[in-house]
Amino acid sequence: MKRFVIVAALLAPCGPANAQTGIARAVDGDTLAIGTERIRLFGIDAPEARQTCRVNWSEWTCGLDAATALGFMVEGKQVACEPIDKDVYGRTVARCHVGQLDVAAEMVRKGLAVAYGDGGNLYGGIEAISKAQKRGIWASEFEMPRAYRDAHPREPQGQPRMVDRPGTNVVRHQPRAAASAFYSCAAARAAGAAPMYRGQPGYNPNLDGDHDGIACEPYRGKR
Repeated sequence: MKRFVIVAALLAPCGPANAQTGIARAVDGDTLAIGTERIRLFGIDAPEARQTCRVNWSEWTCGLDAATALGFMVEGKQVACEPIDKDVYGRTVARCHVGQLDVAAEMVRKGLAVAYGDGGNLYGGIEAISKAQKRGIWASEFEMPRAYRDAHPREPQGQPRMVDRPGTNVVRHQPRAAASAFYSCAAARAAGAAPMYRGQPGYNPNLDGDHDGIACEPYRGKR
């Protein structure tokens, strides 16, 4: 009964006085910033920025691509967040929407985050579909983000190594050459990002064989 009451409260809309609204940017795959306030998305866990997943014996920067996908959804847009709690780092934990789009649900739907904690009651069904359809990380070998964090403790708060990727506000924790670009069409398809267009996050010109600005497009054959 107690769990039912909690879930019902989470599903109920919060009044305007409780909402944090503003232009957002992505910090990583499950964290936003509105102004100086960092907001952890309730109920999901995305691969860490430095985390990689394995696809066909190759490393895929799934953590950076999760951050890129979140940034593509929210950056420069008005985001409304309904605070639920505070985490151990002092961040607000909230459900966030861009218009009618539940941002956390969309990350799970893309296979770039897993349902986490009480979020299983909200997003478990979406996760099951993504897993069955092998979307995103479910088409790879990966370590659950919580397990990755336990094995790779985060740096002391206030002293991150951060590099902003040119043209976005997505943060990564260590420099990598062209880290936002997919290394192969297989990785792009596994993340549900193919085909990719020039200027879109993840686009790699080396995968655009005919230089038409579209990488990893379906093979059409001769007419």
